[in-house]
Amino acid sequence: MKIAIIGGAGKMGRWLAGFLQKEGHEIIVCDKDKTRLTAVQDNLGVSVASISQAMKESDVIVLAVNIDFFEEAVKEISPFVRPGQVILDITSIKEQPVDLMHKYLEKATVLGTHPLFGPGAKDAANQNFVLTPTSDAEIMLAQKVRNYLQKHNAVVTLMTPRKHDEMMAVVLGLAHFISIVTADTLAEIGKQSQFKSIGGSTFRVLTTLVESVVSEDPELYATLQMKLPYVSEVEELFQMQAAKWAAIVKNKDKQTFVKQMTALKYKFATDNTNFGQAYENMYKIIEWL
Repeated sequence: MKIAIIGGAGKMGRWLAGFLQKEGHEIIVCDKDKTRLTAVQDNLGVSVASISQAMKESDVIVLAVNIDFFEEAVKEISPFVRPGQVILDITSIKEQPVDLMHKYLEKATVLGTHPLFGPGAKDAANQNFVLTPTSDAEIMLAQKVRNYLQKHNAVVTLMTPRKHDEMMAVVLGLAHFISIVTADTLAEIGKQSQFKSIGGSTFRVLTTLVESVVSEDPELYATLQMKLPYVSEVEELFQMQAAKWAAIVKNKDKQTFVKQMTALKYKFATDNTNFGQAYENMYKIIEWL
C-alpha cells in the first residue's frame, strides 16, 4: 500500500513513516520544511513529493500537521481528493479537526485518530490509540485500523470526537498543567541538584514526569492548553481541590486529612482493580530510570 504523510518531517510524522515502512508500505512524505524533509528522505529512504503528486499516487493520506495549521492543510489537499480516498489525522484534539475534514474533504472517507504517545516509543506495542468515527463508513474504516493496530499489540479505543476531547482535558491538559506548575514551583525554590541527591522514590518519579514535560516543545504544549475544549474547567477544579488540601494542611487538621485521603483510597480502589499494585509499579519505574 502507498501511504502519504503530510507533515511527515515532524517528529510523529517521522515516527509513522519509519513504522509503516517497516511494515512493507511505500511511503511518500510531504512537508514545507525542506531541510527536515531532505533529512527524512536521507535517513529513511522514503520518497518525497508535492501535495498534488502525493494525493494522486497514494491510497491512504495521513495528516501529521500541527493543529494550528490543520485547516490550512485540509484546504490545500482538498482539490486533489479522490472519491473514497482514505484520510486520517493524528492531532491531539479531535472535534475541530474532524469537523474540518468533513467540511473540506467530503469526497474522502476520513477518520480522526490519536496516538497517545510520543516519537520516543519503540513501536506500537502496549501504546494507546483512540479512533473517533462519526458515520457507518468511518466505523468500518475504524474497525480495519483497529484490527491492524491490535496485530501490533496496541490498545485501541473508539469514541466520539467530543468524548475524546472531554477526556483529553484530563489525560493531557491536566497532566501537563500539573507538571508545568510543579516545575515552576521547584524552579522558584531552587536547589534542584540538592533535592535530587537526596530524593526519595516519589520525588524521583515526580521529577522524571516533570522534566519529560518541560523538556518538550513549548509551542505544542501551549497549543494544547489553549485549544483543548473543557481544559479550563478541569484546571479550575484542580485549583479548588489544591486550595482545599492546602487549607487542611495549614490548619493542621490531621483528622480531616486522614478522612479525606482514606475516602480517596476507597474511590481509586473501586475504579481500578490493579490499584494495589501502584506502589510496586512505582519501584519498577525507578528501576527503569
